[in-house]
Amino acid sequence: MNSHEIDYRIIGGDIQMLEVELDPQETVIAEAGTMMYMEEAIQFETKMGDGSQANQGLFSKLLSAGSRVLTGESLFLTHFTNGGYGKSHVAFSAPYPGTIIPVDLGALRAPLIVQKDGFLCAAKGTRFSIVFNKRLGAGLVGGEGFILQKLQGDGKAFVHTGGTVVKRELNNEVLRVDTGCVVAFEDTIDFNVESSGNLKSMIFGGEGLFVATLRGKGTVWLQSMPIRKLIQALAPYGKNRGKESQSILGQFLER
Repeated sequence: MNSHEIDYRIIGGDIQMLEVELDPQETVIAEAGTMMYMEEAIQFETKMGDGSQANQGLFSKLLSAGSRVLTGESLFLTHFTNGGYGKSHVAFSAPYPGTIIPVDLGALRAPLIVQKDGFLCAAKGTRFSIVFNKRLGAGLVGGEGFILQKLQGDGKAFVHTGGTVVKRELNNEVLRVDTGCVVAFEDTIDFNVESSGNLKSMIFGGEGLFVATLRGKGTVWLQSMPIRKLIQALAPYGKNRGKESQSILGQFLER
């Protein structure tokens, strides 16, 4: 299914929002709870699945919805459609301060891999699936890098990041990054989580025990303020401090 062609504008600086302009019968799909406002002609419906396959059966929809639950996202996606006769608008806001990245999926060399909490919305026709990182290192540090989302299509998708976004082009290079700072990358990139160095550096260096390693040729998007660091900065001793640590080992390492 070809993706709907949608127009948009990103409003704001440090705390951004996205306004999408829809022609009649055009649809944008978004995470539940991200809508900020919509005009009168916009109709919305909560569905299981992305709607990219018109003849998708109930079992396939349940499988798709179940995979989203594994990523920590809502069971449902909300479809916003312009049911009027002229152009109409719907706006979305990110769940925390940062930058919204527009990505033209049709211009990429491969599908887009996104961290589990990075997807904001996309044009109808975009296909969503999950990817399990088979590397042991990613599983040990919990949520960051073990379960990822894959976006495929030929339309626009929007990813939100914490803080400032950095776009890097790798040409058969290696880039080592804090595990929480990786937002998205092309599927041509090999992603793994490895130890940050020798024992002395791991204990006294202050950079954590693990770093994300990106190898290959393709585009990588990074964020300067992962939600984990934001939570720790706002409530260093609060109960939300370990919210991003989904594994027992990950919680232990942050203590």
